Amino acid sequence: MPIPARPRILVVDDELEMAQAVCDGLSDHGFDATAQGSSRQALTLLSQESFDAVVTDLRMPELDGLSLIAQSRRQVPERPILVMTAYGAIDSAIESIRQGAYHYLTKPFKIDELVLFLRRAIEEARMRRETTALRTTLRQRYGRKTLIGQSPPMQALFDTLERVADTDVPLLIGGETGTGKGLFAHAVHMESQRQSGPFVSLNCSALPEFLLESELFGHEKGAFTGATHSRKGLFAEAEGGTLFLDEIGDIPLALQGKLLHVLEQGAIRPVGSNRSRQVDVRILAATHRDLHEAVRAGTFREDLLYRLDVVSVVLPALRHRHQDIPMLIEHFLQEQRARHPKSAVQRVAPETMQRLLCHDWPGNVRELSHLVERLVVLGREAVVTVAELPQSLLTRRPPALAFEGEILPIRVLQRQYVAWALDQVGGHRGRAAEKLGVDVKTLYNWLGEERERTTPEG
Repeated sequence: MPIPARPRILVVDDELEMAQAVCDGLSDHGFDATAQGSSRQALTLLSQESFDAVVTDLRMPELDGLSLIAQSRRQVPERPILVMTAYGAIDSAIESIRQGAYHYLTKPFKIDELVLFLRRAIEEARMRRETTALRTTLRQRYGRKTLIGQSPPMQALFDTLERVADTDVPLLIGGETGTGKGLFAHAVHMESQRQSGPFVSLNCSALPEFLLESELFGHEKGAFTGATHSRKGLFAEAEGGTLFLDEIGDIPLALQGKLLHVLEQGAIRPVGSNRSRQVDVRILAATHRDLHEAVRAGTFREDLLYRLDVVSVVLPALRHRHQDIPMLIEHFLQEQRARHPKSAVQRVAPETMQRLLCHDWPGNVRELSHLVERLVVLGREAVVTVAELPQSLLTRRPPALAFEGEILPIRVLQRQYVAWALDQVGGHRGRAAEKLGVDVKTLYNWLGEERERTTPEG
């Protein structure tokens, strides 16, 4: 929002001739200035009309300048106020600054001086309004309200978000692919005291090791072939804000030690440099892998895991919160209708919704989002029918156990289901535990019990 072509200024002084003289000078410099000799009438005028700034005397019989400042700031906190005062009332002028006035000028003053400070004050007020509007937009786009759901798993997630957002400890975000780990990380940043700082994101699996190190820590000119200039790196770019390291489980072992050093010392050393520099950055990390299993396999440092895992949260898979699906579908429908206004699609038929509720959603919320976009783009009618769903979704059925023969105890069925789940993921116990929504230790316990019970007694 640029400065108005003729900013509106209210000039208040109990000596009306003085106020009018100031207005005449401001008008010559492109302002739309109004003179007011009564401070009480000025306050009424401020409540009824819009002004970009106020210029007021301090010593007035009806309502002094300090009271006018307080009342004006209650009406419009960001509206700048400049004070005119006699030389002998400097103490009052300083007090006006403490109470929110932008600047004071001692009488007599040059009109050019007033114009300079008025333009500066109006520009700064405009920038503050734009910053506030931008922060509001970012909070709406990336904050807590972007996480949709009323199911118990989501309520637990919201509770965790409220407790960890304003801390500076590292946060480890787990969950299957497509559950929204990046969205959750951005929400944590926007709900934190670092929200005015940058949010910088990096997918650790997207770059080879030598490029990843440079991307994170920066490099000096000539540090390696092709380094024709210095680069500060993402840690430096995230100064005062948050660095989100997605797929942290894929970071090479050699770099894990350097990352641990940054977490412990708060300092980075660019590639090719012999000097370190301090950084003020909060680390959020995410992975779909079981890092404890990676530690056992020797592909992830145990000390780094403990440093990252000060606080951890696991985002629930969509199949574990089916009651949120209607809300998510409605949200994605609104989003996609805004992107594709010519689409005829308005809602989903009840029988279609039932099919969607029965789907196990291996791709989680991301899969659902892409499906809704497809339906909106291809749909020709207002109501989406079952026939419009993709064939892959219609033919997919949730896993079922065969119930034949004798009635078995529930713990036996549980172990059989775990064995079936392991078979589906090729014997990968970490992946099976993730799919089942339990930790690996619990999975080991279940499998250990089965081995003990099936071992012949000696």
